[in-house]
Amino acid sequence: MDVTLIKTFIEVVNTGNFVAASERLFVSQSAVSLRIKSLEEHLSRPVFIRGKGGVTLTPAGDQFLRYAYSFLQIWEEAKQQVAVPEGYKDVLVIAGQYELWNRLLIRWLPLLADTMSEIAFRAEVARPDRIMRQMVEGTVDIAVVYSPQARAGINIKRLFEDKLVLVSTQQNAVLLPDNYIFVDWGEEFSAFHATSFPDYNHPRMTFDLGPLSINYILNNGGSCYMPERLVEPYLTKKMLFEVNEAPSFDLPVHVAWRTQIKNDYVTQALQSLDNITQQMLDGDLQPPFWVE
Repeated sequence: MDVTLIKTFIEVVNTGNFVAASERLFVSQSAVSLRIKSLEEHLSRPVFIRGKGGVTLTPAGDQFLRYAYSFLQIWEEAKQQVAVPEGYKDVLVIAGQYELWNRLLIRWLPLLADTMSEIAFRAEVARPDRIMRQMVEGTVDIAVVYSPQARAGINIKRLFEDKLVLVSTQQNAVLLPDNYIFVDWGEEFSAFHATSFPDYNHPRMTFDLGPLSINYILNNGGSCYMPERLVEPYLTKKMLFEVNEAPSFDLPVHVAWRTQIKNDYVTQALQSLDNITQQMLDGDLQPPFWVE
């Protein structure tokens, strides 16, 4: 069976309709429909009940969903094993949000390479929803993200909390001026924002990538919520200023890993991550060379 059919099936399940699935897969809606039709022909059973509000799984589709995830995991694991570089016995795929690579993961990866000398690594950057989906599919082994979604077959451990503070290019800036940038730090932050600023209307600019927001306000002026550890160098140089009257928000950072990974891999990876995290929290890690 074509793996593309199964990936399309899972995407329709996750989005609830063909249109949203086509947007995520970067194909036309008709292509999604044809793939699902082909899958149903292979199974000799309909997998979706079509309706005006979207689609729901048939009993056969509900049963197939469990096997679909397993099939993808086996397929991705097979591809990774085939792609193991010569001289190494396995590959680990490490993923994280862009904001967490700076200072933390950029230090963790070389430590992993030293600790696990027989393992090759592949590093990826993505948003947490995509990372968790990749973990379910078996294409990512270990990930460090903000507020991960609980999924079957994935273990999650809390690492530390990032403190989000409101910073501005103007000293003594008002709380939320016209050039304020809303950074999407997830549902919990959005709820905090709505509670803290109940009279504030929707911002004109919304970004879903923190470092991009820093570059934007440094070049154009403005303010936004950012992790304190990321803006510390700019605060020291007085390129940015913390808005003292603004409330702060604690955003938890977690590490997630697939239960199928070998226990010794997990033990070594988590131990080295704990060590590098503690060094960062103790202030023993200097910011690495980082090209913005």
